[in-house]
Parts: sequence; structure tokens; C-alpha cells
Amino acid sequence: MFEFIRSHRRWMQFILLLLIVPSFFLVGIQGYESFMRKEPELATVAGQPVTRAEFDQAHRNQLEQFRQRMGAQFDPAVVDTPFLRQGLLNELINQRLLANVAIDNRFSVSDTTLRNYITKIPTVQANGDFSMELYRQMLAAQGLTMNGFEAGVRRDLAIGRVLEPVGMTARAPAEVVASLETALTQTRTVQLRRFAAADYRSKVDVSPADIQAWYDANKQQLQIPEQVQVQYLVLDEAAATQGVQVKDEDLASYYEQNKTRFGQPERRRVSHIMINLPAGASEDARKAARAKADELDKLAVADPSKFAELARKESQDAGSAANGGDLGWQQKGALPGSLDKAAFGLNKDQVSGVVESPSGLHILKLTEIQPAAIKPLAEVKDQLTGEVRKQLAAVRFSEMASQLSKQVYDQRDSLQPAADAVGLKLRTATGVTREGLLPADKAGPGSAAGGPDAALLDNPRVRQALFSADVLREKQNSGVIELAPDTMLAVRVAAVEPAHVPPLDKVSETIRAKLLDERSAEAARQAGEAALAADKANPAASPEGFAGAVTVSRQDPGGLPRAVLDAIMRQPAATLPAYVGVQAGADYTVARLEKVEPGKVEQAERESLASQLSGAYGQAENEAVVRMLREQYKVQVLPASADAIKGEQPASAG
Repeated sequence: MFEFIRSHRRWMQFILLLLIVPSFFLVGIQGYESFMRKEPELATVAGQPVTRAEFDQAHRNQLEQFRQRMGAQFDPAVVDTPFLRQGLLNELINQRLLANVAIDNRFSVSDTTLRNYITKIPTVQANGDFSMELYRQMLAAQGLTMNGFEAGVRRDLAIGRVLEPVGMTARAPAEVVASLETALTQTRTVQLRRFAAADYRSKVDVSPADIQAWYDANKQQLQIPEQVQVQYLVLDEAAATQGVQVKDEDLASYYEQNKTRFGQPERRRVSHIMINLPAGASEDARKAARAKADELDKLAVADPSKFAELARKESQDAGSAANGGDLGWQQKGALPGSLDKAAFGLNKDQVSGVVESPSGLHILKLTEIQPAAIKPLAEVKDQLTGEVRKQLAAVRFSEMASQLSKQVYDQRDSLQPAADAVGLKLRTATGVTREGLLPADKAGPGSAAGGPDAALLDNPRVRQALFSADVLREKQNSGVIELAPDTMLAVRVAAVEPAHVPPLDKVSETIRAKLLDERSAEAARQAGEAALAADKANPAASPEGFAGAVTVSRQDPGGLPRAVLDAIMRQPAATLPAYVGVQAGADYTVARLEKVEPGKVEQAERESLASQLSGAYGQAENEAVVRMLREQYKVQVLPASADAIKGEQPASAG
């Protein structure tokens, strides 16, 4: 229900995320500590500069994210616009602004909150549970240390708390919710009379003279742009994998090296009672905390069965106390050092004694143990065979790519020698233009459009290469074009067909069909408007030619075209019946509005709408808070930002 509000809500959530997205994904973990470089300053926040170097790094990272999402269709000329660069600069300014607010107001994030956030990252989960091995792999892939990553996450969660209370507490006024609810749920009962253009097609004429006249007046519309016939080679994973065989001994060796992936390492479910002990606490505070922890430890050891009850009552870790101190399942290495060592040294239902960590004093209890288990080779053989084949293919792909890059330049007037040397099939397609692929009826036999390689040949980089001077005019091979890490092309223009207007005999039937469509639609409109005028002149008369009554609403359009539904829902209903007419595509529809009734809304749906509208209000309030904070922290956008937004290099540096 309320689908279009929900759609707008997603859009507004996206805008909000742009304000509070974790900064290390764009500017890197060290982004906030790199402010002192002597670089052109694009803006200042509380006197601290946002430099051109920071912007350029964030810009490169952002384009790389686009490239990874869009794959072969990535075209910097399309996505890297002044609008995008302006948005990126505003994002960097807002990140700096919110970071300052978080620091000034001492916003912090507990160890439990940090741990819960990281363990829920999808890329570090295996079968729905946190995997320390995947976590380490993720960090290694990004070149990050565990301490550095966690410090960055902690900082960015703290920054997120600047706006979180604003958006979370916003509420839409009840009258606004009620008004929109009425508009969304109101039902209208109508009868429809459709004047279909197809019914008038036999009643309109198109003469040869009409066709000639349209042809003479609209030749520009008929012009087929310059197109090329392409010869090309595709090197991809399928080509590299073809014929690759996996030996049993290689499979066995790979299994031994990756055993830990095919099972669950030992996991332990741990609960704790925590007594806060801030860093730098006085000696008296330390003694008091220790005395409290020792007392709780004695109680827990005396009766471990009441550990959860004791944790709910005494633990100062707000994140776990309500759950009886439960920290969930933990793999070795997931907890801070001293806690990890203690947890993995306990027997089931044993209490640890007092353990100190950077966040305080803890008493641990081990509640469950799940032993390690590893699947045998037979169970994972098919999966491993695919992986090994893929790895062997990757090596082969690299070798084929090097050979292809060499061959396309060794004999630049033909791709056949390269095809023979690398073992690829030489392919051909027609109908490639500077702007895209021609429809098959215009391209002729062998059309690229609709073919298996349409997406490759329609890639902007491929078209740019085809219409470069060397390839287009000299008929030379292009260099190897890398569309993705596992997809490469080399292309050559086999033939060029200049831009031209087809002769009349080739397009006369197309023109005839077009004129018939236009004239039949016009005839349907005229007939519909005449009927509408007659109905309005005598609204009380019994309706003729109308279909049976149907009830529609904005939520349930009953299959009506959008234009027809909008006309019905906007029609004033002070006097009924009321008539309205509307063109929807080629057809014309007359609607007779008979009844208007308020809709029925379940309480759950009403609450859902109120929640979504409150989210929209929260977004607006977030934006207002950011504007206020910009004034408070004296945000200034400096003249040098103009070059960055235009994509130009700074006029001077250093």
C-alpha cells in the first residue's frame, strides 16, 4: 500500500545516506587526519580546509564505485558531470561538518555497538554468522588493519549519531497524514467508453501523394546515421575456460589448502557482566570498580545458573544487559584480546573470574560450545572443481590477453592472425553507429542489435574506438579494449556506410503505417470529444456505449492507463454524474463519474503511512539541521571549488 510514497521514501533515504555515509568508503580511513596539506582549498569548515587533494581522491573512488556497479556500460563522460562533482563536494563538506559536531559534543560508540555493527556486515558473514576469517580477508583486500578499520567505523558511527536523533524523532502532522490518506484511498465508481484508434483505421485514407509529401517534408527524421560493419574478437572467461581440465591431484591439494572454508570453526556462546572503568580513571574509582566486579564474580561463581539474572540487574553494558549479558556466538579472535583468551579457556557453564579490557571489567560465562566441523572432499568436489577451473582459466586468460595485445599490433590490417594465434573466433556485426546500435530493420543482415554481443558493441568505449581516425578511416585494428577485468575486445572496421536517407520505395510502407496511426488516432479523438460534448450537454440522460461500472482508486487503478486514472481522480465531484475525456496513447476514453466514497484503511496501513511521512519529515529536518550547522560552523565554499566542479585542473598549485 502507498507504493508511490514508499518509492519517494527510498529516494529520500538515499539523499540522507549521502549526508551520513561512512566516510572511509570515499575518503579513506585517514581522511580526517589529512587536512594540513598545502593544497588548493575548496571550502572551509570552522576554519579547517577541504582540499583539492581530498576531493580528487574521493572523486577517483566514486568513479571506481560507478565502474564496478555499471561494469561494461560505465562511461565517465555520462556519469562524471558537474552535477555529480557538486554533490560530491557538498558531501565532503557535510562529512567534515558532522565530524566536527561529533567531536565537539563528545559523541562516542561503545565496544558492544561497534562489535554488533561489524558482525552484521554481509561480506563478513558465513551462513548468517560472523566469520573472523572473512573479516580478515575483507581487511586484507582493502589494505586495512583491524585497528584502523574499527577506529574508522567507530568514528563514522559517532558521526551518524549527529543526525540520527533528528530524523528518528520527526513526526508528520496528523492533518497531513489524514489528508494524504484520503487522497490515496478515496474510491471512484466510473463507467468508461473507449474510442479505439484501431476501430477507425479502415475509415481513414493515405494516398501516394500523402506519402510523398511526408517523405519530402521529413527526410531528416528518416536519415540513417553513418554506420560500420565490425569485425571483432572477444576474450572473456568463457573463452579462457574452454578446454581447461582439472586434475584430481590438483583438486586434492586445493582442498587441503582451503579446508577451513568448508566447515565451521569452533564457536562459543559467551555472556558477560561488565563494570565500566573509563581510561584514566582515578585510583579510587579503579578500586571501587574492582570491588564491585569481585563481588559480582563471587555471586556468579556461587550459582552460575543465575548468571543471566545477575547480568540483567548489575551489568553496565546497555547493549547486552537486557539479554542476560548474552554476547552471542563468537569465533576465536572476535573478542578483544583478554576477553578472547578468557572465553576460549573456559569449560561449558564455567565462570571466568574478573577480566580487564580497555572498556572495563568483565565476568564471563561460557554457555554453549559448538565444535569445529569440516565437510569431506566428496561433498564439495563440484564446487572446488569450478573454483580450480576458474583459477586455471584466470592464468590462461592472462596469457591470452598478453598474446592478443601483441598480435593486434603485429598485423594491424587484419584480426584474423590474432584470432588464429590466440584461439578465438573472428566475429562480425553490422549497424554500429557513433551513438549506439541501429535497429535490425535498418542495419540489415548480421545486425548487432539483439545479438549476443549487443551490450559489448554498444559500449561507449567500443564505439569510440570504432570511430577513431585510425580504425574508421585506415581500417586498422584497435588496441585491446578492457571492458571489465574478465572481458576484453579488439575491433576493426570492415566497411563504412555513410549517413543517408533511404529511397522512398524502402520506407513508403513505414510512412503509410505512421500516417494511418496518426489519422486513426485523430479520428478517435474527434469522435470521443463529440461524444463527451453530447454527454456534458445532457448529463442526466441514460449513458450509451459505456462499459459496466468499475471502482478505482490511486492505490488500485484497476488496470487503467495512468492518464485515464489521473483524469478520473482529478475530476471535480460536486455534481454527479460528471464526465471527463482524455487521450491515452492512440485511443480516447470518456469516463462517466458516478460515485465518490472515502476509502477504508486498516490501522496497520495508517501507521505505515504515518511512519513513511514521518521519515520524509525527518529528512527535511535533517537538511534544515545541516543548513543551521553550516552557518554555526562558518562553512565557506571558496573560489577554487569552481575548477573542481568543472573538472578542470587548478589554475595554480602549491
